[in-house]
Amino acid sequence: MSAHDPSQVPGATPKAEARRSAGLGKMVVVALLAFGFTFSLVPLYRLACEKVLGIRLERGAVEAGKAGAAKVTRTVKVEFDGGVNSKLPWEFQPHQLTMEVVPGEQYETTYYARNTSDRDIVGSAVPSVAPARASGYFNKTECFCFTAQTLKAGESRDMPVRFIVDPNLPADVKTITLSYTFFKNDALTTQLPGAGSSSPHAAP
Repeated sequence: MSAHDPSQVPGATPKAEARRSAGLGKMVVVALLAFGFTFSLVPLYRLACEKVLGIRLERGAVEAGKAGAAKVTRTVKVEFDGGVNSKLPWEFQPHQLTMEVVPGEQYETTYYARNTSDRDIVGSAVPSVAPARASGYFNKTECFCFTAQTLKAGESRDMPVRFIVDPNLPADVKTITLSYTFFKNDALTTQLPGAGSSSPHAAP
């Protein structure tokens, strides 16, 4: 027998080749299983994170929504009232009696005034706010009470009021009443043209 007979080379038998192929196949299978397991962890991890984060975000959104609603939905009832002094022959009253307002926002309302006499008259309005501790939180940005008002005989007029309720108004104050009383301004009325035409000493 020749020394170079291939049948005598180690590992060249069919059984050795079969074992080598089987071992290589097992390694491939293990590698594929490991890759598949690792890949499957990605969607599972993502799903778990989305669930946890989703719950947290949802709770945060609900809490933020509640906080925002608490700020926006707080309203204060403002009541309007008006009258005149007995010496002033005017009609005077608010166009609306109540208004629901949100603190921090500007609102406008109007009062109606009419001179029922046959003479021109100057009137001055004096405002008041109740309860008294709310007066510092009721800010008028425009008001007919800032200046004297002149109405000719029989004249009528709408008088605007713009105001803002301070957001720092105490929480237990639910209603604010704004009142005006008009008084005859004698000093300014006597200065009107024709005011002295009627004399008590004039002949009948």
